[in-house]
Amino acid sequence: MDIREQMVAMGKRAKVAARQLAKASGADKQKALQALADLLETNAQTIAEANRKDVDAAVERGLDAAKVQRLTITEKVLASMVQGCREVAAMSDPVGEIESMKKRPNGMLVGRMRVPLGVVAMIYESRPNATVDAGILCLKAGNATILRGGSEAFHSNTALAELMHQALEKAGLPRDAVQVPPTTAREAVAEMLKLDEYIDVVIPRGGEGLIRAVTEQASMPVLKHYKGVCHVFADASCDVAKTFDIVENAKMQYPSGCNALECLLVHRDVARSLLPGLGERLGPKGVSFRACPESLPLLGEWAEPAAEQDWGMEYLSLTMAVKVVDGLDEAMDFIAEHGSNHTEAILTEDHSRAMQFIREVDASLVVANATTRFNDGGQLGLGAEIGISTSKLHAYGPMGVRELTSAKFVLVGDWQVRE
Repeated sequence: MDIREQMVAMGKRAKVAARQLAKASGADKQKALQALADLLETNAQTIAEANRKDVDAAVERGLDAAKVQRLTITEKVLASMVQGCREVAAMSDPVGEIESMKKRPNGMLVGRMRVPLGVVAMIYESRPNATVDAGILCLKAGNATILRGGSEAFHSNTALAELMHQALEKAGLPRDAVQVPPTTAREAVAEMLKLDEYIDVVIPRGGEGLIRAVTEQASMPVLKHYKGVCHVFADASCDVAKTFDIVENAKMQYPSGCNALECLLVHRDVARSLLPGLGERLGPKGVSFRACPESLPLLGEWAEPAAEQDWGMEYLSLTMAVKVVDGLDEAMDFIAEHGSNHTEAILTEDHSRAMQFIREVDASLVVANATTRFNDGGQLGLGAEIGISTSKLHAYGPMGVRELTSAKFVLVGDWQVRE
């Protein structure tokens, strides 16, 4: 069987599994998720061994530190997967939920019912934890899923998929509800993107190149999870000490995250009181700055002049761009030009400015007086997430269980006919 035939066969099996899963009871889905949590814990050593093969190969191939970090399943990452399974299991089941039922003048009842999307294909890089996140969210939402992780995580993803198959079987659900292609060949992705007859939506999650390639090739709708060029604007009224804390957390807690701070915008009125201390605090901890002419002398030895390409750059490292601006309007104009609709934040003691920023800035999450790192499904109360959509159709922001469903109209009549 060649790769084309393999992918068609997977698509067909996924379509059949999706119909079975769509009518599965909430109790059965909950049972599968709880079983998976237990299996992840009891098979920690097996998962670690598979992941070590991937990490060792990645280091040998010279992958950068950010990608190796994303690839590694630490004890903390595994614990997060287990917690995600249990949190999603405990969530209410959206499938079949009827919302906004209204009575028409002729007595008919018209509403909308939450339904699964069908078959969801996920194409992603590095992060093997995304295999579990995507699998459990699609399962809860009644979707079958085909998970195509990067070749660098093949052993990890295969091991995790086998555990998901065991959990599905324990709950009496179809094994084919979660599938991982048994090949690292790039042709598999190209063939999968032609399967609009079987796949209802594809979600790419990774670098800009991957997302552009998927968007160009896909014959089915694409939910883009684009790059995270996140800004923080320190307004004239910001609390300088608290701003230090927010900027450090946004930049340093997890530099390779898509919700990490990449560019700090500083109101001119507060630049001299903020930037020297920021340089002294973050520079010795490894942060380097790409600074505009006005901020350059204020940041000390850890700064170098910014080039034009530094604005709008997703560094995924401890490099951060810094620019001094005249005020709120210039900051919002800069974000509109260089942002990626991911996460934007303002730090200010002026409520009216905070509300203006929230109203006018276009991003999947707009923040006032908190770190950009909160753009995460778990942090926002969604449980695990399949990713952060920077598209406005069909979802905008972190995609949890509800975002992996759609809604169909339902009509309940009393023998009415149209006149």
